[in-house]
Amino acid sequence: MTLNNKTLLISGASRGIGKAIALRAAQDGANVAVVAKTVAHHPKLEGTIYTAVDEINQVGGQGLACEADIRFEDQVKAAVEKTVAEFGGIDIVVNNASAIQLTGTLDTAMKRYDLMHGVNIRGTYLLSQKCLPLLLKAANPHILSISPPLNLDPKWFGPHPAYTISKFGMSLCILGFAEEFREQGVAANALWPKTTIATAAIQNLLGGDEIMKRSRKPSIMADAAYEILTRKSRDCTGNFFIDEAVLLDAGVSNLESYSMIKGADLTLDFFV
Repeated sequence: MTLNNKTLLISGASRGIGKAIALRAAQDGANVAVVAKTVAHHPKLEGTIYTAVDEINQVGGQGLACEADIRFEDQVKAAVEKTVAEFGGIDIVVNNASAIQLTGTLDTAMKRYDLMHGVNIRGTYLLSQKCLPLLLKAANPHILSISPPLNLDPKWFGPHPAYTISKFGMSLCILGFAEEFREQGVAANALWPKTTIATAAIQNLLGGDEIMKRSRKPSIMADAAYEILTRKSRDCTGNFFIDEAVLLDAGVSNLESYSMIKGADLTLDFFV
């Protein structure tokens, strides 16, 4: 099974992991709706919805730029309608967009709390909800969220409870969707990296160049997502996958090519 002629709607796909997943699908000739807020160049954030679409088109896919803030129902609805008008339906939804602030309770302003919960939990729920009527008509429908395996170890909550709750909220959505739509054949799974991934969040918020050197490329998440999204939806749902495990299971024996610097001592990500 490939993603040729499949239509993917990916949130936060203007850069990083979301864009990498989009480009991997585009190599098969997929249609990709890039749903994100960035429409103009930002000094600290590479890429826009338009540059991502250009790259998708260059590798053999068909891209569609959809400017939207996934916290707002009208904007999400408009992005879904635009995608359906362009491509005729939706086969796959990837909930990649995420907000992060690693602060304790006393240092987390409610504005930042609301942003993380609005993007991470509400955005995942809202985008999935608006796409589900289309997914229920698709031949091999998938929902994939970039969120961690559920783990109630207190060590993940104490340092940054607001962020942790919001990310686990994304995973709880997956747990619910998988069970609710199991009989209808809509797959719902989560995917999370074993190590840190070289993205703008790592560069700007979590340690800069030093941690970037000890990270893996976004392509490892893209290749793992591809393995999941090309499986039969009725046989693959309700899972909390780790990128490395997915690829090793698929027969990839050497993961060294994914490292930013070969031989580097890799940094484990949160929640694993």
